[in-house]
Amino acid sequence: MTLFDDFAPVVRPPELPRTDISYAVEDTAVGRLLLSVRPDGRLVTCAYVRSGDEEEAWLQRISDVVSPRVLRAPSPLEGVRRELDDYLGGRSTRFTVRPDLVLASAFQRSVLEGLVASVGYGSSTTYGALAAAIERPKASRAVGTALGANPVCVVIPCHRVLPAGSSADGQVRNVGGYAGGPAAKEYLLRLESGSSGRSSR
Repeated sequence: MTLFDDFAPVVRPPELPRTDISYAVEDTAVGRLLLSVRPDGRLVTCAYVRSGDEEEAWLQRISDVVSPRVLRAPSPLEGVRRELDDYLGGRSTRFTVRPDLVLASAFQRSVLEGLVASVGYGSSTTYGALAAAIERPKASRAVGTALGANPVCVVIPCHRVLPAGSSADGQVRNVGGYAGGPAAKEYLLRLESGSSGRSSR
């Protein structure tokens, strides 16, 4: 021991910033949705959870990718719940909440951003047309896979994308796949077709 041992600096690991992610599971007109937000209100998930295993899988993914501090706290989600209720009840046609695509891959982000930019309320497109819109015309199957893993359903409207040839006589005959199931997709399409918008592409 030396005279200076008592004055040796204490080395601590750097502290990483921690962000609390607030979440709640809500029963809605289209099924059970796991909603989660950052402290600034950005929406991390609006994901269908039809079982406890699916809920746990989403929470684990949020913990792994975004923050280990994932807290069941409904209060920060009041605004999101209110917008969802208004939208699904036909009282609103848009969301003001900002999605955060932190859980999306780079390709998935390009698909979701392309969808939002090109297909408005009351309209629809096909997987092939969306692939062409993001300049990946041969990637319609990959586009479908990316939409199927959309972490922010309803708010980012993957329900507006249909298989080619799915419409006849103005009626949708085959809605295609959807994370919430065909009944949820049909509900959303019927809801939106009741607006002044019309199907396109």
